[in-house]
Amino acid sequence: MRLHDLAHGRTGDKGDVSNISVIAYRRADFGLLRDRLTVARVAARLGHPPEAVTRYDLPQLGALNFVLRGALKGGVTRSLALDAHGKCLSSVLLDMPLDP
Repeated sequence: MRLHDLAHGRTGDKGDVSNISVIAYRRADFGLLRDRLTVARVAARLGHPPEAVTRYDLPQLGALNFVLRGALKGGVTRSLALDAHGKCLSSVLLDMPLDP
């Protein structure tokens, strides 16, 4: 099973910081997402780990919000990256297997 089977995502950016919100389709799956989506696993999944990853749990929304500092290689106006806004980061994360 992959993360996208249980949740959808949304990304945002500000300068060199990106955030990925992972929102469970069903509240019943939030506990599994909370257990499996550790900071270490998310950082490793992104392939080029950001400087720092902070996770905020939002159980009342059935969501996790990951703040990725240093993820955008200088920010939208300074990066030569193809995805300067970091919009595809949620797709990369949502394709992650949820095996323990």
